[in-house]
Amino acid sequence: MELELRHLRMLCAIAETGSVTRAAARLGLSQPALTVQLRKVEEIVGGALFARSRSGAVPTLLGGQVIARARVVLSEMDGLVGDLRDARAQVTRLRLGSVHTACVASVVGRVGEALPGRLISLRIEPSAALLADALTRGMLDAALVGMIEGFDVPLPAPIVSRTLIPHHPIFVALAERHRLAGQAEISLADLREERWISPPGADDGSLAALRAACRAAGFEPDVRYDAPSGGGHHLVAAGHGIRLVDPTWPAPPGTAVRPLAGEPQVARLVVAWRRDRLGTVAATAVYRGLAAAFRDHVDDNPAYRDWWDAHPETHPL
Repeated sequence: MELELRHLRMLCAIAETGSVTRAAARLGLSQPALTVQLRKVEEIVGGALFARSRSGAVPTLLGGQVIARARVVLSEMDGLVGDLRDARAQVTRLRLGSVHTACVASVVGRVGEALPGRLISLRIEPSAALLADALTRGMLDAALVGMIEGFDVPLPAPIVSRTLIPHHPIFVALAERHRLAGQAEISLADLREERWISPPGADDGSLAALRAACRAAGFEPDVRYDAPSGGGHHLVAAGHGIRLVDPTWPAPPGTAVRPLAGEPQVARLVVAWRRDRLGTVAATAVYRGLAAAFRDHVDDNPAYRDWWDAHPETHPL
């Protein structure tokens, strides 16, 4: 028996999920069948590749070495397939996903300009976890994903990524008649008595990050409401609550959007894509299109424009 690409994908899946059972589910296999394959691979390489316990499966020293090389091989193979697909496909559909940021208004047009002849579809999703899952399952080819600092969402092979915005601050939205609305920036500690609207995409760490930031400021946030992305501005305008928001959106009527002093919560925007769907040329074009779309909306919020001008190190390369 010789090692095959499917064996390498199996090893990477176990390492990424931390469990033979979860890896089997991802690969569409039964757990016993995956276990048999793993034992055969271990016989080929001459040693145990994972230490298994009730808490999951952790690569051994040998396993770590094999998995590192497997990822290189799979990355190159996926890139080869993607490059060949780019070379032969004159018109094809690009299934694109994006975090719910202001630039979504320009994403289809800008990416279409960068990839002429492609049919662009777009899925807007506030949750990084759901975007990563859609990429993993092959439901998306590429996506603009927001990662809350300290809560990165795993992007398993064949997904690769490139940072678009390395440091993206999170602002706070409150009623325009709020006692703090006239300040240029607001201290998180001054919001200890407020009622909060839960951040969208709580499954990717945004709610946990809010709680952690508030605790660091000396209080536990009163998370009173839950609303979809963009769906809570009426509550904010009416003075019922405040919420953390993406800074690129213009402030809705009746609200004010302000930076938080010291930037207690920040995100990172990355362009992620499947290398078995997009080759280097197409992926670079998608990146350029998303960068142009993002720049199109920097002026939508004057407070963010000021921050943007003061932080050129965060601009897309």
